[in-house]
Amino acid sequence: MNELVTFINLYLIPGLVIGSIYALGAVGISMIFGILRFAHFAHGDLMTIGGYGVLAAIALIPVNPLFLLPFGIALSIVCALAVDRFFYRPLRDLPTIYTVISSFGVALIFRAAVQLVWSSGNQVFQSGVRKPLVLFDTFRISALHAQAIVLTVVIAIALHLFLTRSKTGRSMRAVSDDPELAAIAGLDTEKVIRWTWIIGAALAATAGVFAGADTSMHPNLGWNLLLPMFAAAILGGIGKPMGAIAGGLIIGVAEETMTYPWFGAEPLISPSYKSAVAFSIMVVLLIFRPQGLFKGRLL
Repeated sequence: MNELVTFINLYLIPGLVIGSIYALGAVGISMIFGILRFAHFAHGDLMTIGGYGVLAAIALIPVNPLFLLPFGIALSIVCALAVDRFFYRPLRDLPTIYTVISSFGVALIFRAAVQLVWSSGNQVFQSGVRKPLVLFDTFRISALHAQAIVLTVVIAIALHLFLTRSKTGRSMRAVSDDPELAAIAGLDTEKVIRWTWIIGAALAATAGVFAGADTSMHPNLGWNLLLPMFAAAILGGIGKPMGAIAGGLIIGVAEETMTYPWFGAEPLISPSYKSAVAFSIMVVLLIFRPQGLFKGRLL
């Protein structure tokens, strides 16, 4: 029983938390690829921008970072729409590689801007030790971790309802399935693209705040999480937002549980190498099932 409690407290719950961060970031990557047909390598830095937006707000209003999340979301959305207008839109009629390379440049611009405004050091949202929540006198989970998991579930439900019930959501699915046919049918593809950036940037900012609050804010925060988020998007199926959420949770849990001492007293994989789990899953999927678990678009 003690081993089960230890496993849940120290491995499963942290896995769900990092999986939630991966999931929220992977949704935007998946949607952008599904609709705009390019891998957005600046998406991790959009997370960083959102986190620093909340960090700036908390310096003026010292409350729980979640209450200031709209500031980070707004900053990320503005940045996403701006780079789409001035960097990506002029390249849409060119081969995809031009936009992919441009996204690397945008990532560097975002990172340099963060370092210029907030410096390159580590910063925290709140200092001090916070007591965990205790459930059934056995399970311990921090308030931040509980908020991350619950909010991810709420976002997943809201996103599913938006994509399946709203007119804009159905338009986004139509453009993702066949952009040429959607344009011929009279759908406003530019509106769909704007909504794609808005949703992707908002979720990226939310993930950035959770990641920064769980550790600390620094300019490379989102960049360091980029490849696991791509792995999550590929696992779920490119162009499948709900698949990206599932993929993020699976990879997060897999990373943490692979460090559990399943055989003997030593971890199965050293915690310093757990990020290799995400890359291994990504490579295996690209070889044997490139369409992902939810049969998304082939890369």
